Amino acid sequence: MSRTVTLVLVDQAGRPLGALPAYDVPEPWWQQVGGIVDEARRRHGIDVAVLRLLAADRPEPPGGHLTYLGQVTAPPAVPLDPVAVDLSPHPLRAPWAEPGGPARSLAWATAELHRLGRPVSAVEQHRTWNLSAIWRLDGDHGSAWLKQVPAFFQHEAGVLRWLAAAAPGTAPALLAADDTGRILLDHAPGEDRYAADDTERATIAADHHTVQLRAAGDVDALLAAGVPDLRGPALAAWIRARLAPHDLSVAADLLADLDDRLDEVRRCGLPDTLVHGDLHPGNVRGDGVRRVMIDWGDAFVGHPAFDILRLTETLDPAAAAPLLDAWAARWRADVPSSDPHRAVDLLRPVAPLRMAAVYAMFLAGIEPSEHPYHAGDVPACLKRAAAEAARD
Repeated sequence: MSRTVTLVLVDQAGRPLGALPAYDVPEPWWQQVGGIVDEARRRHGIDVAVLRLLAADRPEPPGGHLTYLGQVTAPPAVPLDPVAVDLSPHPLRAPWAEPGGPARSLAWATAELHRLGRPVSAVEQHRTWNLSAIWRLDGDHGSAWLKQVPAFFQHEAGVLRWLAAAAPGTAPALLAADDTGRILLDHAPGEDRYAADDTERATIAADHHTVQLRAAGDVDALLAAGVPDLRGPALAAWIRARLAPHDLSVAADLLADLDDRLDEVRRCGLPDTLVHGDLHPGNVRGDGVRRVMIDWGDAFVGHPAFDILRLTETLDPAAAAPLLDAWAARWRADVPSSDPHRAVDLLRPVAPLRMAAVYAMFLAGIEPSEHPYHAGDVPACLKRAAAEAARD
């Protein structure tokens, strides 16, 4: 599957110039913009910064015909098609999605790397969407990654600082951060482990247990660093508040029972700790020697079972069972009075319910043109949560 892209261009002042002829890019995922930039350069000899998605011809990713807004320093030589597009400001627009936004962020990152003695010789834009903008910055002293995130992910820098001190080597090195959601990360060799098999997932789970055990004794420091507090009753209130604008009928019984369910989870005896929040194999990067966990923006302080449920959710029950058993055995060894298996069973429907609330939070914080990224996720997660609850 590929995408067809129409790229609407604006100049340095944000004035519309017109649209390039449509062209195809190989990556189907809408937020991946490296191919868009490369093809614009190859076909038309222009360097463009992709700002944001304007429109899609289908309700959700991947693939389709997408229209993006891009900024150029000078009009291209190729004739541009006239196009009507609404470029008016929006209060929920991300700073990197505005004309001049990428240039400002790259200027900050370049200056930080220069201060560290790592001058930049090349820049590549990799991703832009409502949840992040990502660039790779290369130089003679190695590569770094600039990532900029919205306000609800800005605690990622605090998590990375804590990990660097408490569990060194488990996450990419944080080189710099500011108060606008920009973080500058040292390059982690290898590739994202989307294709990890059951054995590798077991190793990821064991690595993460060490981090969570350490974090369980340092919860106050994590909360002081700005990590969201989703322990027990706070989780229930957080879920209900974010889901309030949505149709909750399919999960009404689960929501009504949520406080009692979480009370029973607490009685299982496992400690609250640092939860990654999105621990699928693609958020682990490795080269066969070293592994790091990336994308800590979803992190919170809460129950450790949420991460093992996320790590095993795409596996069939027979494949997931040994990983869950090993996870439970580690916690029973460290907390002998606990009942990890019971906690997992109780939280199975809560995990997709929490994810529905996460997606609802995204939708409440992004402009309407980017709603197709997540609009289908809330009802899908609510349906999964209700199905899991029905199996209890």
